[in-house]
Amino acid sequence: MSANDFSLQSLIRTEAADPALVFDGRPVSRAEFSTKVEQTAAWLAAQGIGKGDVVAVWLVNRVEWLTLLFAAARLGAVVAAVNTRYRSAEVAHLLKVSGARLMVVEAAFRAIDFAAILADIAKAEVPALQKLAVVGADAIPAHWPCVRFDAFDKSCPPAPPVQGDVDLPVLLYTTSGTTKGPKLVAHSQRTLATHAASVAHALRLDHQRHSLLAMLPFCGTFGMTSLLGFIAAGATIHVLDAFEAAPALKILGERRITHSFGSDEMFRRILALTDAPRPFPNLEVCGFAAFQPGWRELAAEAEARGMPLYGLYGSSEVQALFSIARRDDAFADRIEGGGWPMSLDAKVRVRDTETGELASFGTSGEIEISAPSRFLGYFNNPEATRNAITADGFFRTGDVGRLRGDGSFVYETRAGDAMRLGGFLVGPGEIEDELKSCTGVADAQVVAVDLKGQARCVAFVIPAGEPPQQDALTARLRERLAGYKVPARIYVVEAFPVTDSANGVKIQRARLRAMAMDRIAAE
Repeated sequence: MSANDFSLQSLIRTEAADPALVFDGRPVSRAEFSTKVEQTAAWLAAQGIGKGDVVAVWLVNRVEWLTLLFAAARLGAVVAAVNTRYRSAEVAHLLKVSGARLMVVEAAFRAIDFAAILADIAKAEVPALQKLAVVGADAIPAHWPCVRFDAFDKSCPPAPPVQGDVDLPVLLYTTSGTTKGPKLVAHSQRTLATHAASVAHALRLDHQRHSLLAMLPFCGTFGMTSLLGFIAAGATIHVLDAFEAAPALKILGERRITHSFGSDEMFRRILALTDAPRPFPNLEVCGFAAFQPGWRELAAEAEARGMPLYGLYGSSEVQALFSIARRDDAFADRIEGGGWPMSLDAKVRVRDTETGELASFGTSGEIEISAPSRFLGYFNNPEATRNAITADGFFRTGDVGRLRGDGSFVYETRAGDAMRLGGFLVGPGEIEDELKSCTGVADAQVVAVDLKGQARCVAFVIPAGEPPQQDALTARLRERLAGYKVPARIYVVEAFPVTDSANGVKIQRARLRAMAMDRIAAE
């Protein structure tokens, strides 16, 4: 096989069904999409983007997002995916770590004020950024020069493709552990294309019969992996620019959708909008990630109403849809996270966290994965990469699970202190550092709690002098962070509960969670 067999372009099958993509009811054929990729590559080259250059993409789900990724692959450039829910601190961190030279950004979308967010980023914080390209407008108020993203409107000299770069970084996802700010997970064309083909094969996708409702953001691996898998299968994809239950329900009912992927809360909202007993006669697989309490009850209701939910597993490092349950699984097993790896070449093992030895079937421990879908490493962070990979090449997931013994596995919970908020994995240190930068805060700790059926974070702060006001702290965090990261409560304390150990003084985060629940209950 040649290197081109592992390129993103290799996923575009000429014999596949048309249209390839449908955005807001507007179809885009495979031929049209390929033309737009060529136009985008020429446009990027005209902006001075070439091999190794990073382009930050801060867009909702639109065709420009995809053409930028495929065009970057042609040029040997790299796309850094920016979550549209990010705010100034997160965007600045991503731009700084990635070294992005160009950012392609929305002019406006719903209530998101992109210009105001960028205005809160000092130019000195992101010295590599040279220019903004705005989709939907000629310019927005910003510290940086602006051009209009007009790749589809004018002719630029064709850009010569760069050959043999399928193993270099092409896409950077963001992921948070316990460090300050998101790490950037680097994937190559080979890791993306190989996994896309594995997804299409494992799901037995038929381009004439199957179709996808893409309602997850392209900026995350959950949305991008499902999208690329169906592109590889040659199936038609109906795209939501951002999730809303009503249009999702309409497309599911009218467009004979067979597959969709999302969070439990997404499917819950869709079901709540219809009283029909079985409103989705064509649905075959709804892969879901369980983030909220009550997901088992949701799965039972969805099953009874013709929305078959399938548990799955994935991460930015090994890509989403790494594994999924099978149709012949018992219902209770099918809705569990985990399942069978999509790739026949993937290996999953579990390490006993107490003994350090590999665990036997049925014993819980840390999940370790070796697979063709595994990331190249954390971009510009070799130390974090070394810490995440075992000597024999397995990725330490930081997740707890167990092997079943039949080739499948079960995901049980996230190890450590990382929090799952709003469907995203968030490191508490990211929020704590923002709190500590606020006037009147000497130190801060953040934990996650179940608040009215939703995972929310609660902060404890030690004051520096006069105790700060919660409203003022909350307002500042809303300016700096995505809404799902803003604490539901901020409590002022004199000290944090701690434990002395041989390795030093450790904060009792479990005790903080209990304190948070006690205070909320008292309210």
